[in-house]
Amino acid sequence: MSAELHRHDICDNAWALIEPYMLGQRGQWGGIADDNRRFVNAVFWILRTGAPWRDLPPGYGNWNSVAKRFRRWVKRGLWENILEKLIDDPDYEWLMIDASHIKVHPHAAGAVGGNQDMGRTKGVSTPK
Repeated sequence: MSAELHRHDICDNAWALIEPYMLGQRGQWGGIADDNRRFVNAVFWILRTGAPWRDLPPGYGNWNSVAKRFRRWVKRGLWENILEKLIDDPDYEWLMIDASHIKVHPHAAGAVGGNQDMGRTKGVSTPK
């Protein structure tokens, strides 16, 4: 793969967290996977770009094989299992709390009387 494709690939620290939960490792049933990290990077590339599977760069492997493997993992719930294992150690780096609020006029909030007809006078909305 070219250096440009490596720019957004999963970093070593993140890979170290999820690698133990990957399928296809030595000692597991089903054989040894060719390259789990390349597969995960291919899935992340698809999710990041929103491109169809057929547009997957060849450096990530055969698009059809990657797509089939992704669907198998979805059906078995493996992505959810990996995320559940990672949730035990939450990273609050991206946590944002929105304290803004909007005060709604009582008529818009379902108050008695319902919505009233509104008219415009010199750029200002007033009830008729």
